[in-house]
Amino acid sequence: MRIRNQSSISDFLLLGFSEHPEQQPLLFTLFLGMYLLTMVGNLLIILVIASDQHLHSPMYFFLANLSFIETCFSCSIVPKVLVNLQTQHHTISHIGCLMQMYFFMALALLDDFLLAVMAYDRYVAICLPLHYTTIMCPQRCLGLVTVSWLCAHFLAFSLILLMSQFSFCASHSIPHFFCDLLPLLKLACSDTHSFQVVMFTEAALSGVVPLTCVLVSYAHIIHTILRVPSAGGKHKVFSTCGSHLSVVTLFYGTLFLVYFQPSSSYSAKTGIVASVAYTMVTPMLNPFIYSLRNKDIRKALWRLWLGKMFLPIKCPCPE
Repeated sequence: MRIRNQSSISDFLLLGFSEHPEQQPLLFTLFLGMYLLTMVGNLLIILVIASDQHLHSPMYFFLANLSFIETCFSCSIVPKVLVNLQTQHHTISHIGCLMQMYFFMALALLDDFLLAVMAYDRYVAICLPLHYTTIMCPQRCLGLVTVSWLCAHFLAFSLILLMSQFSFCASHSIPHFFCDLLPLLKLACSDTHSFQVVMFTEAALSGVVPLTCVLVSYAHIIHTILRVPSAGGKHKVFSTCGSHLSVVTLFYGTLFLVYFQPSSSYSAKTGIVASVAYTMVTPMLNPFIYSLRNKDIRKALWRLWLGKMFLPIKCPCPE
C-alpha cells in the first residue's frame, strides 16, 4: 500500500481545550505546575536511587527506570500542550503528529511492561526469598528491562507504520490536546478494519498479558501474606507492595477507560478527561506515592538532604 500524498502534507489542528478559551490561562498554570512537579519528583527519585548505595537493588533499579519513563512520557505530551495554550497556535504537522503518537505509545507500553516486571520482582522477593538474589541477578534485571524496551518500540512502530499509510480527506481537526490514536483514527477515510484488528491484537498482548502477570503475582503474594502468623509481619510484607499496587490501579484504570473500546464508540470528552489523568496526573503522583509510602526512599531522601546541607569541611590546619 503506497503512502497517499494527501496525508503526507497535511497539518492537523489540535482542538484540545479550545472550546473554553476563558479557562485556558487557568489550565496553563495548572498543567505547568503539574509538569514541573512531575519533572522534579521523578528526577529526584532517579538521583536518590543512583546516589544511595542502600537502594542499589533490583526493586529500585526498576523504580528508577519507571521514573525515567514517566519523565520522557510527560516530555512527549505536556510541552506541546503548554505551547498551544499559551500561543493559541494549535497546528501540528503530519510527521510531528505521528512522532508524538509513536513516543506516546512506546512509552505507555513500556510503562505497562515495566509494571509487570516490578510485580514479578515483588513475587520473587516475597514468595521465593531464599532464591531472590539468584533469580533477580543483575543480568536478568537488565535483560527484563531491555526486552521491555524492544517490545514496546516494536509494537508502537508497527502501528505507526500502518497509520502513516492512511489518508485524511475529511476534517483535520483532532478533538484532543495531543495526537492520540483513537481520535486520529476517526478522521481517516481509508479502510481501518485491518488496522483495528492489529490494534486490538497488540492491546491484548501488551495490556492483558502484563496485567495477567500482575494479577497472578499478587494472587501468590496475598496467599503468602495470609500464611504469615503475626499481624505486624503481614503489614510489613504488604507495605512493600502497596506503592506498586496503587500505581498499577491508577495506570490501568484510566487506560482501560479509553483504549479498550471500539473506535466508533469513542467519546472525545471522556477521552480528554481520562487522558489528562494518565498523561499528567499519574506521572506526577507516582514519585509521591513511592516516596511517601516507601520507608527506604524517605530515608534516602533525608540522607541526601543532610549530605547537601552539612557537607564535610576539610580542616585547613597543617598536619
